[in-house]
Amino acid sequence: MNIFRLSGDMLHLTSIMLLLWKLHKSKSCVGVSCRMQEMYAIVFIARYLDLLWSFISVYNTVMKVIFITSTVYLIYLMRFKPPISQTYERSTDSFQYELYCLGPALILGLLTTEDYSIPEILWTMSIWLESVAILPQLVLLQQIREVENLTSDFVGAMGAYRAFYILNWIYRYFVDDYVNWVGWIGGLVQTLLYADFFYYFAKSKWYGNKLILPVAT
Repeated sequence: MNIFRLSGDMLHLTSIMLLLWKLHKSKSCVGVSCRMQEMYAIVFIARYLDLLWSFISVYNTVMKVIFITSTVYLIYLMRFKPPISQTYERSTDSFQYELYCLGPALILGLLTTEDYSIPEILWTMSIWLESVAILPQLVLLQQIREVENLTSDFVGAMGAYRAFYILNWIYRYFVDDYVNWVGWIGGLVQTLLYADFFYYFAKSKWYGNKLILPVAT
């Protein structure tokens, strides 16, 4: 493992801890998309099926289990655990990923997989699905516009972890001659989706202001 992969994992873990901290501290999930968490739950379960039959390292196994269980726990908090669940705005968090993302990701998984086995197809599908998993959160933030600091930090950490994963892939390409076109394209798509948010996020941090997104045109 190289420093870019480790940094990406730690930033991902940080984003989860920030979100858990926000929910437990404020007892509110206003401004947080549960539907994004549902997409990530699908991503992690599909990608980490190999937990059932494969062992790479203790670190690898622990991180996979943390990502799956923490995401499912976040969904539980927002959907079912009062008082947090009572603040969940279902009418606002309404991005239909089942229609716009899940089907296309499965089709792309079938078209671009390197091996037509169920684990490999699901792994490839998870890459495509993760590339657009931030969409429900971005759509929700665009509707509410004024973003709480912890929420913006959580989304910022999510974007940063993907950026480090891209650096990891570049590093592995030059050092290990590793090629993963699906992962590269998916990571690039995800980073581009974050670009607009990152501009306003960085601007708000620079000036010490609360993050306020512009009106969509």
